[in-house]
Amino acid sequence: MDYNLANVHPEARIAEHVIIEPFATVHKDVVIGKGTKISANVVIMDGARIGENVTIFPGAVISAIPQDLKFKGEETTAEIGDNTVVREFVTINRGTVAVGKTVVGKNCLLMAYSHVAHDCVVGNNVILANTVQLAGEVQIGDFAILGGGTLVHQFVRIGEHVMAQGGLLLGKDAPPYIMAARYPAAYTGINIVGLRRRGFTNEQIGQIQEIYKILFSSGLNNTQALEKIISDVKDTPEKETIVAFIKSCERGLIGNTRD
Repeated sequence: MDYNLANVHPEARIAEHVIIEPFATVHKDVVIGKGTKISANVVIMDGARIGENVTIFPGAVISAIPQDLKFKGEETTAEIGDNTVVREFVTINRGTVAVGKTVVGKNCLLMAYSHVAHDCVVGNNVILANTVQLAGEVQIGDFAILGGGTLVHQFVRIGEHVMAQGGLLLGKDAPPYIMAARYPAAYTGINIVGLRRRGFTNEQIGQIQEIYKILFSSGLNNTQALEKIISDVKDTPEKETIVAFIKSCERGLIGNTRD
């Protein structure tokens, strides 16, 4: 462990082979896993739970109290999974009583100036490009990619394998496997390139396209489209994922480009 000129609380729980560069600050109620690197001028506050082989670049602030007026000082956490990279000036706030924790998964990349607010749950292998801003209690599925400057409203959910265009304003849920773009945010097709890169077969991609043709291009409302998808489309894990997402949607789905 190399602490140099860092300000590390003696009760912080820090594993072996952790590097903490000069002028970083680590508070008392902090856990840092093996092989993690904390760069200069990073602040790791109470409630941080950082995994193994995480890299945090200068200026980031992890586990600051929520920017939420209903927060009353309850004990909550901000968790970062193994092998995640947190770039310059990223801010990740800890949870509130609503969920109790903010979570960023494994193998993620949070680019410079992105913000993860209280009680967000970010899946594994997610990329948040520069200045992405997540409001409180946002949920993002595995392998989603949000382009630079994307703004996500509180409580919005973004499904797994979604590709969101930079500068998008997301006020409704974006279901799995799609591309989202335009203003207001809309479905613009299947994330075919991303799915192929991750090993999806032509048959799987074809079925996903069939499902979203029913949902967005059949002229049916969401309830009618869901009934048709359930009755007419062969049961597969992809169908199950999409159907479960739609059934649990509370804020409504983004529309089609023609809407």
